[in-house]
Amino acid sequence: MQQYETVIILTPLLSEDVSKEAIAKFRDILKEGGAEIVHEDNWGLKKLAYPIEKKTTGFYHLIEFKAPGELISKLEIEYKRDERVMRFLTVRLDKHAIAYNEKKRSGAFNKKAEAPKAAEVAE
Repeated sequence: MQQYETVIILTPLLSEDVSKEAIAKFRDILKEGGAEIVHEDNWGLKKLAYPIEKKTTGFYHLIEFKAPGELISKLEIEYKRDERVMRFLTVRLDKHAIAYNEKKRSGAFNKKAEAPKAAEVAE
C-alpha cells in the first residue's frame, strides 16, 4: 500500500454540519476501500488564490492515508460527482514527504532555536 494525501476544497456556502458530513462521506469511502487514515487536518475557511465558480473562499480539508492504488480513482470519481467539492488534489507521497509530514506532526518545526546567552557570547 502506498501513502497518499488529498486536499479537498468545499464550497463556502455549506454549514458546519454539512461540511463535516461531506468529509465523513469521503472518510467512509476510504475506510470501505481498505485505506488506513494516518492524519486528518481541517484548515477551515481560507481565501482562494483565484475565484472558482464566482467564490473567493472555500473550506479546506487534508487527509493523509495509506491505500491501494485502485482506490484513488474511485475516490476521485466521488469527488467529481459531489457538487459540494470545488477542487481536490490527491498525491502519492515519497519517503521524503512521509518523513517531512511525520516531523511536522511531531512539532519539530515549531521549536525556536535558542539564542546564545549573553554570558556565552562574552566568553
